[in-house]
Amino acid sequence: MEKFTSLPVPYWRLSAFYFCFFALLGALHPYWSLYLYSKGFTVSDIGILLAMPMATKIIAPNIWGWLSDFTGKRLGVIRVGAFLSCIFFLGIFFDQKFWSIALVMIGYSFFWNAILPQHEVITLSYLEKSPETYGRIRLWGSIGFIISVLGGGLWFDFNDIETLPIVGLLLLIGIFVASIFLPKPFLYKSDDRNSKAFVFFATRPIVVVFLLVGLLVQLSHGVYYSFFSIYLESYGYNRGEIGAIWSIGVIAEVFIFLLMYRILIYFGVRKIILLCLILGVIRWLIIGYHIESLVLLVIAQIFHAFTFGAFHAACIECVRRLFERNYQGKAQALYSSCCYGAGGAIGSYTGGFAWEVAPIFAFNYAAISSLAAFFLTLFWLKDKKLSIDNQV
Repeated sequence: MEKFTSLPVPYWRLSAFYFCFFALLGALHPYWSLYLYSKGFTVSDIGILLAMPMATKIIAPNIWGWLSDFTGKRLGVIRVGAFLSCIFFLGIFFDQKFWSIALVMIGYSFFWNAILPQHEVITLSYLEKSPETYGRIRLWGSIGFIISVLGGGLWFDFNDIETLPIVGLLLLIGIFVASIFLPKPFLYKSDDRNSKAFVFFATRPIVVVFLLVGLLVQLSHGVYYSFFSIYLESYGYNRGEIGAIWSIGVIAEVFIFLLMYRILIYFGVRKIILLCLILGVIRWLIIGYHIESLVLLVIAQIFHAFTFGAFHAACIECVRRLFERNYQGKAQALYSSCCYGAGGAIGSYTGGFAWEVAPIFAFNYAAISSLAAFFLTLFWLKDKKLSIDNQV
């Protein structure tokens, strides 16, 4: 069994990695669709291309999660993944055809998707006595996203969107450099003979429901990440304004991460998840039907603090409670692959077809997905481990 020891928290080294990792997302999520659109790809083509990195997340985290748990070399997995993602991303500079870009996105994301779940395990290993403080470290990822998305908006207002791959490569290099300085926790090699026991844990009804809820939520976000910028630009917003609108949600997310440790203690994960889901339904409907109203759009973006920030922190805590310590690497990978991988890929891919019917239909689709997740949580996501008195 892996042993988790209470250690002094290396706050800045853990936070720096989150900062760099999510700074890359701040560059790619809002602007990669605009970059592809500038290359003449159709919206359905863009949906397929953006689904590919999410699709690799279905497989990659599980492969690397198994390798990390079996060898105990989480830092090695993170560093190799960060380095090889840089190498594969270089391919974007050689050819701009559909299948060339597709191969680049599959290649770099296969390794890039390996690293975050393992960093989550390392972070939580330092928070054994106070897991609710996770949000204080994770908020630096949100700060990195904000700086990147705002800076990107200003940059692309005055510079060609063709420079986006250069920005992406520089941020990938930053992730690799940050990985070099990550601390080594006292995590020991796990016994892979217990893999059958992990399958037992992973296939319990409460875990299946939890993963399905996460998948539906990330499906709705897959629509948002892939098409929100295009939707805004179609209504006349410039790229600086698009970056500012994106950043509103992540600024709100920073505040929720600062408060998350108190919220978890007082309300428990299940109530938080229910609130996040109903706000998700409202958010997608506002974006779909009121994209021209800046006031309502700001309100919808503030809801990102819950639909992503609070929901993610609550889910990380669910994983910690629903799986034993020596399965945390596999469990984080399973959560990442099922929810962010399968959910995000399905949302991006099918959202493109929904968009072709009508842009507003894509966001109705996202709202329906969140509503389905709400009812699943309300009626079936019930377990004593998710109650308020099971914080430790």
